[in-house]
Amino acid sequence: MSLEKFLKDLDESVKVVTSSDFEVEIIETNFVPSFLDADITYDNLDTKKKKCKRLESCVLYVDIRNSAKISAERQPETLAKMYSSFVRTMISCARYHNGHVRNIVGDRVMVVFDKEKCFENAIHTAILMNSVCQYILNKRIKTFEFRAGIGIDYGKMLITKSGAIRQGDEKEFYRSLVWLGKPANIASRLTDLAHKTEYYNVSLIRQGNYFPSIDEWCWQNKSYEQFIDDLETIGSRMLIHKDENFCAFFKRHMIRTESHSPILITKSVFDGFRKAMPNDESIKNNWWSKQNLKVRDYDGDVYGGNIIFSVIEEL
Repeated sequence: MSLEKFLKDLDESVKVVTSSDFEVEIIETNFVPSFLDADITYDNLDTKKKKCKRLESCVLYVDIRNSAKISAERQPETLAKMYSSFVRTMISCARYHNGHVRNIVGDRVMVVFDKEKCFENAIHTAILMNSVCQYILNKRIKTFEFRAGIGIDYGKMLITKSGAIRQGDEKEFYRSLVWLGKPANIASRLTDLAHKTEYYNVSLIRQGNYFPSIDEWCWQNKSYEQFIDDLETIGSRMLIHKDENFCAFFKRHMIRTESHSPILITKSVFDGFRKAMPNDESIKNNWWSKQNLKVRDYDGDVYGGNIIFSVIEEL
């Protein structure tokens, strides 16, 4: 086939799928579908129809921290053992609390839950994963400190079949279920931040106050906004500080660190779990706390915790 004919065929297929008479049927579900679900189909260019499903539930991602650096510094045999152990144990944790693994890319595992009891199952899966990472994997993988991050969000996700029909040994590489919607994206971004320390360059004003009665200087850091707010508003080029002991200032730069919890969840997940299990230990003991972090395309509160099942400490 010539390149010209190839491109014309592609253009025609896109034209059919994007046309107004191409029907997309969306079927609501409370259960996590599999790839073989008959109600999720490829684009049918002949019938001009495609079937998808939509699920409102929790989605969880987990992956290894600093995996790129680890891969560069370890021998292939060590890497193979580590990744195999991690993925296998994370899958087992998901299945223990009725989670469905729906994607594995490198060291990142995606888990989705049926709608019923999704908050309880998702949170308990996260706690179990965190427990296993800290008390089993970190104990058995002794060449470095093993850490993992976990992120969870809740909401509606559209599940569609993507790829192309192929036969033979490579058919699995040409097809997948795609989870479209904000929850999958936000959960993935929370995972990127979980159990990670971020470094920020901060510009500050170093303000010096002199107290003549005791002949001592007192220095403190002020943000630009705080420093400007402490200046008198006057109609001249002169600067007058509201504090009579103010004597000097200069600009300085600092590196600020922010460490995030191993498990990060959105407000909807926290509220859902608290409502479903108000007597859970992590709720009664206030083990979840608001995190000071920004997540792209999400403006709600984020809660974090480093929670483990106490039984694992006895291993």
